[in-house]
Amino acid sequence: MPKRQDAGSVPAGEKSPTTLDPADWSATRASAHQMLEDILDHLQTRADQPLWQPAPAAAQAAFHAPVPREPTPLDAVHASFVANVLPYGSGNTHPGFMGWVQGGGTVAGMLAEMLAGGFNANVGGRDHMAITAERQITAWMREIFDFSAEAGGLFLTGASQANFVAVLLARARALGQGVRQSGIGPARLTAYTSAAAHGCIPRAMEMAGIGSDALRAIATTPEGQIDTAALAAAIAADRAAGMQPFLIVGTAGTVNTGAVDDLNALADIASTHGLHFHVDGAIGALCLLSDRLAPRFHGIKRADSIAFDFHKWAQVPYDAGFLLTRDGPAQRQCFASDNAYLTRAETGLAGGEWWPCDYGPDLSRGFRALKTWFTFKTYGFDAIAAMMDQSCALAQTLAARVAAEPRLELMAPVALNIVCFRYRDDAPEDTLNASIVEALHAEGRVAPSLTYIGPRRAIRAALFNHRTTPRDIDALITSTLRLGAAQE
Repeated sequence: MPKRQDAGSVPAGEKSPTTLDPADWSATRASAHQMLEDILDHLQTRADQPLWQPAPAAAQAAFHAPVPREPTPLDAVHASFVANVLPYGSGNTHPGFMGWVQGGGTVAGMLAEMLAGGFNANVGGRDHMAITAERQITAWMREIFDFSAEAGGLFLTGASQANFVAVLLARARALGQGVRQSGIGPARLTAYTSAAAHGCIPRAMEMAGIGSDALRAIATTPEGQIDTAALAAAIAADRAAGMQPFLIVGTAGTVNTGAVDDLNALADIASTHGLHFHVDGAIGALCLLSDRLAPRFHGIKRADSIAFDFHKWAQVPYDAGFLLTRDGPAQRQCFASDNAYLTRAETGLAGGEWWPCDYGPDLSRGFRALKTWFTFKTYGFDAIAAMMDQSCALAQTLAARVAAEPRLELMAPVALNIVCFRYRDDAPEDTLNASIVEALHAEGRVAPSLTYIGPRRAIRAALFNHRTTPRDIDALITSTLRLGAAQE
């Protein structure tokens, strides 16, 4: 570490330079230590705090202030955060959080985020260690998914962005790299995915200029998987109609129920028809870390590209999405551009053989790799796998509790760690379960989300938080029964 310098005093007669560095580093250091203590206290006692509570008017008013022209002491800004922000988050760090698919974060990841902020690297390119750290994560992902050294990897904001990039790669594969200049023109491209696929897939088709009308939403089986016979028939019908099928998107864990498509069968169909095979693995791709869960994802290693999120089940703080691609050179051809301000050099800061801006849409990119590297180095892949196994075991416990309660009904098979159930309600309006979920949120102990399974509303518990325990499962069941009975 460099030797600390005393707070910057300016020699007599010299004008103080304009800088945003502290005038008193010692005072700033004390403030920083207090911030760290406060957030660690918050995390250590998270289970004892409300999961969620509405922000009062006073807290809201703090964010309706005029533009701050004059400085405010750092301690005062931090005090405002502690009073007006920290108690009123979305709740995903709480052990009772079961709504939506969100990881709970970790202390190691949080500390890495702090270090990344101080390091302040722009990981778009050039020759520096932040680039090397991102390449290390890519090498680990290649090993996990058995991709070759030619495979490409790239951090993005999340799987939604990664799925979009995959659509662009598939588009270039189908029409050639000239599509970057000429667009899709008269091409009549068609893509295929499950009717249960995430909503970012049709949005990716729209953003790619192909249009969501060109995406075929294939029906699912009773288990929630894409119907592969219907898929094959749809491809054949489109070819007969003069269309150009170019992409199959499999889902490794649907967002609604956690169902995993028959990825091996999808790989076979894609190979037969010469289509790009992409897997949206935002939820389940990293289950390959677990010996128990990996067999359910047979065929994922045959994908041409895989999107997943480290910030979900791997618990990396938001945001940390990732795209792994089989053909790294083709990915570079899809995005690289020759701009004067990005001139490369053999040596020096402008050197380096791999610049991430050549492989995706972002030039300015944060150092997402550091918190991911810290997470995997600190806890190890085996601990992440064990935590995934634990989540699935809790889901089975919850499903068993639902089955044992006459007033509750399981609404979908439990494939991984998502359980959809309902309080039996025969009213035609089907509003009781929505009321139960809202009441659970207001109580601040557990927070599932609300979804639809077919025409019926269902309570959806997505068990991704590493802090969740059997006590939280019990709280969900007992509170649901109590609230349901009170509202019948």
